[in-house]
Amino acid sequence: MSTSELRLVVLGRAGAGKGSAVQTILGLQDSQPGTEAAVIQECSKHRGEAAGRQVVVVSCPPWFGSGCDPEERRRHISSFIALSSPGPHAFLLCVPVNQPADAEAKALDVLKELFGPSAVSTNTIVLFTHTEELAEDEQLEEYLVTWRKDLRALVERCSDHYHTLETRGEEPEDGRAVEELLEKVEQAARESGAPYFTCALYREAEEKVRERQVEIARQRRGEDSRPEENVTEEEMAAVRDEAERSLADLNVNIESVFPSAVSPSSPAASSSVWGLWEKLKGWMRWLPMMVRVEALLGSLVSLFVGGQYGGMMGATVGSVATEVGRRKVKKTK
Repeated sequence: MSTSELRLVVLGRAGAGKGSAVQTILGLQDSQPGTEAAVIQECSKHRGEAAGRQVVVVSCPPWFGSGCDPEERRRHISSFIALSSPGPHAFLLCVPVNQPADAEAKALDVLKELFGPSAVSTNTIVLFTHTEELAEDEQLEEYLVTWRKDLRALVERCSDHYHTLETRGEEPEDGRAVEELLEKVEQAARESGAPYFTCALYREAEEKVRERQVEIARQRRGEDSRPEENVTEEEMAAVRDEAERSLADLNVNIESVFPSAVSPSSPAASSSVWGLWEKLKGWMRWLPMMVRVEALLGSLVSLFVGGQYGGMMGATVGSVATEVGRRKVKKTK
């Protein structure tokens, strides 16, 4: 383990673009096409050089979702903590711009409960993905302010730390998006006043990793040999990697975290909500053309959902349509 390396933990729901983020950061798009599958199925660790820096990127499945088995969740959490020990410089939360932010808000809740408030406010960067869904002439900042208060709330919880690795239109200088991300990571670490993020769980993990590292070294060289003697740096790095991978028994108290942070919902309700969101996304694309029928749009939503909540949602969508129409008109004047 190098003390000068930057350690990043990539988090996100299924389909949030974690694999693409890992590949982009480390420049693996062409050389390792299997990285996407690796970062989805199990916690994984990747090393490389990016923007002149040694970088370690740890990615794992979406353990903060309500559908994750408790024991599997505990294993994933223990694994990504061990793989990023003694502590990451930043958590990168991949957030697709074309989905509601409920899951990501819950992920921040869980990070706060597990690691403390500073893990979110200081050491988490929101990494927006699927930005191709934005209108061709629409900037990300404009989209967040105008349309997506839920996404803007995520950014504010992370002290306005956000970024995207995706580019649209003219291609910028090669690697510039990655370089800017790493600069933001280093800036966040400086603002925290610590070389990297750590807490009780990470200190426990580092202690156990070191203990396991000694055990493995002794097994390889014999009980009477001291692991520090005649061992190359490469050998010790390999031993540490094995020690990190074998650690799956951290004292992670998920029972006290997940009932309050991630409450499961019924499959029928979840399916209904996602179906509604997909329909609303289609309508939202046409909002600039519907400025004169804002009330009709709100009524459609109200009829589609029904009941008290339908009326509230319809009123909200109608108001948004009116506001967007007003802003569009202002821009054209």
